[in-house]
Amino acid sequence: MVRELMHDPLFLGRKSRAATKEDLAIGQDLLETLVAHKETCVGMAGNMIGETVAVIAFFDGKTPVVMYNPEILKAEGEYETEEGCLSLLGGPRKCRRCRKIKVRWDNEQFQKRVKTFTDWTAQIIQHEVDHCNGVLI
Repeated sequence: MVRELMHDPLFLGRKSRAATKEDLAIGQDLLETLVAHKETCVGMAGNMIGETVAVIAFFDGKTPVVMYNPEILKAEGEYETEEGCLSLLGGPRKCRRCRKIKVRWDNEQFQKRVKTFTDWTAQIIQHEVDHCNGVLI
């Protein structure tokens, strides 16, 4: 189900709780909401649809991906960039990101996965993991 977007910075600033198998529907709603906004959005986190659950959805190229309990294990190649966010009013904001990250997460079967991401996909994941941690750009 496509959900309404959350814009309250106090709500968005809350740290998300760990996702469980009972949160699979939230991941599906997040993915459907991301796809509905694909013209203006490349990634979303659970709190953006009103759920303080550690789940993110993003496009890895054209492939949509959902991660439960994403955790950045390693990051390197820091640089300064600007990002916007559907949940925050105003234009892009300056932030620091890393070009290469190693991420551990749970898939839809709650099996642990680990993968290294680079460049644009790494930037998207960092933004969404920040959301899960209550960090806004």
